[in-house]
This record gives sequence, structure tokens and C-alpha cells, in this order.
Amino acid sequence: MRLAVVSVLFGVFFAHPFGVMASDECPAWKQVAGLCGVQNSGTEVIIDGSHDTEQSPGTSPINNDWQPPLDDSWTPPPTPEEEFDECLREWDSYIRCYEASKEVEGEEAEEEALAIPPITITDLARFAPAGSSVTGEPDNVGVAGLPTNFVTTASAQTVTGELFGFPVSVRFTPSAYDFSFGDGDTVTTTSGGTTWSDLGQAQFTPTDTSHTYRERGTYTARADVRYTAEVDFGIGWFPISGEVTSTGPAQDVRIFEAHTALVAHTCAQAPSSPGC
Repeated sequence: MRLAVVSVLFGVFFAHPFGVMASDECPAWKQVAGLCGVQNSGTEVIIDGSHDTEQSPGTSPINNDWQPPLDDSWTPPPTPEEEFDECLREWDSYIRCYEASKEVEGEEAEEEALAIPPITITDLARFAPAGSSVTGEPDNVGVAGLPTNFVTTASAQTVTGELFGFPVSVRFTPSAYDFSFGDGDTVTTTSGGTTWSDLGQAQFTPTDTSHTYRERGTYTARADVRYTAEVDFGIGWFPISGEVTSTGPAQDVRIFEAHTALVAHTCAQAPSSPGC
């Protein structure tokens, strides 16, 4: 405890019991009593000094009968555990509100940025790649009663353009092939076909895309390619339901009859021989 400066003013002068020392020195007993700052001007005595003492924490309340107020104006201070729990609740609430706000803002921004009408496969049909031509082996010539192998090629393609006033990229991927052989027969496959050479097969042997004509003649064959589509407006690819079909160009295939005859010479040596 530190004693504040105290000034005592007397209307009349009282002589100090111990007298007033003319010397500036302060004896030990005054130092202990804290009276070394005593000044006597003849009309007043000024005690100006301080003294440091150790503080005592005390051992009990001021009044052992003290009780908190009975009304609701007083609440006990929260414990550290309660303060921490409250902090967590406020933090969770803040995070939830922040994430919800961020999600809403992101959705609104995306909607405002795009505002694109619903897209169907029909909207993308004009972007579809051109159809692929078909070839009948060998050299668009066949033999009635024997398989003619048909092959067409198609691959994934990306086409750019504009849709609903927005720049757009459309990616087409082959999903099926519709072969029309010109005699009324058709077949749908998941492959565009493979040549006999690549298959390691002899000519006029059946394949997944071969067709056997029953009569000689000239037939118009065609292969249409079905594509699935994905669209990108600059924010990533997303698929469109359905398929778009690219119609392939027509290809004439000539089918001949083959007759077996035992001859002494080849047709080159004897063009008038049977079967030549």
C-alpha cells in the first residue's frame, strides 16, 4: 500500500513534541514513522511523505452474510468453458451464414452471367459434323450370294459457333452407325466397320458390317452416323440428352453374279469361254 501525500493545516501553530530540527538530516525513528517530510512554516505543518507496505490478499469477504441480489438484474459471470462454447456457437453460425451467402451470391452471379435458355439436341443439330462416306469392299463391287464388307469412318469432333447469342463449342462423339444397303435391308452397329485386311480375313467372308446381296444389280448404299453431344459456353462441358444423326453421302455398289465353269483357258486367254 502506498500512502498519498497528506497536508494538514492548523489554524494555530502546535509545537511538535519532538521539536523541529534545523538540520536537513532525518533521524532513523522519523524515517520509520514516515515523518522525514514534515515541514513547519510557523502557521502550518505539512507532512509530505510516502511509505510502501506489502499488500495482503485477505482471507474472507467483507461480509460473511453477503448474498447475490434476488432480482434478475444480476447474473453470475460465465465460466471459461461456457465462454468457449458460446464462441463455438457464434463461429458455427457465422460460418453457416457466410457459406449460405457465398453460395447464393455464386448462383446469382452465374445466372446473371449466363441466362441461357434450355438447350435441346435439336438446337445443336446444325452444328453436327458432315456424314461419313461408306465403301463396299472390294472397290464397291460385290458378288451376289457372297458378303460385301462395308466400312465407314467417323471420330469425335468439336465444332464452334454461336447459340442464343453466346459463343459456344459443341463436341460430338460417335455412338452408333446406321447402314442402309440399298436393297431394303439395314443394320445398326456401334462400329464403323473394319477392312478385311485389318481383320486378317479373306475376301468375301462375313464381318459385323458386311451384307449379302441376293441378286445382281447396282445398289445405293449409305452410312448415317449418330452422335452424342456436349456443349460448352466457356464454363465447362455438360451433356445434352439425345442423339443427332449426320446423314452420309450415297455410294453406288455394283453386284455381279458368279458362275462356276470348268474351262481350259482363262477369260484373258479365251474371252468367249463360258462365264467370261
